[in-house]
Amino acid sequence: MTASFRRAGPEDAVALRDLERAASLAALGHVFPAERYPYPAGDVLARWHLVLADPETTVDVVDGDTGLACGVAYDVHASVRQLAVSPERWGEGLGRLALERAVGALRDADAGEVRLWCLAENTRARVVYEHLGWRVTGAEQPAPWPPYPTEVEYLLTPPRLAP
Repeated sequence: MTASFRRAGPEDAVALRDLERAASLAALGHVFPAERYPYPAGDVLARWHLVLADPETTVDVVDGDTGLACGVAYDVHASVRQLAVSPERWGEGLGRLALERAVGALRDADAGEVRLWCLAENTRARVVYEHLGWRVTGAEQPAPWPPYPTEVEYLLTPPRLAP
């Protein structure tokens, strides 16, 4: 599969929020039941504005038919900060391509180990990461959104994807 990535700009903040919301609601409803924890759309949008304005962070996206199909954010600290794929596009390899793009850029910048954080209960994402060679480090932290579920840290060493 190929995908046409482009660099996101400030004008993409709402679309990134909408992409993240769609992926979160589809994959994490068991962690964030909507009736108890409404999606924090305003806070997530504010975070995307900050991320897009951060000169140390790159956000690459793939346009879809009705919004963004995929987005990946990564920074100069060798961290993949966000990965989201539209649920309608799950299983097409966009997540893998986005990770390859981020890891490749970090490798080109001579990054050593590449890290990311994932909700412990996000089994779909965790299966993908582990299949691609990412390993759990044992580090944990609370997520920034109520009910503050546990996030686990992943590490990719050397920064390449497994076949």
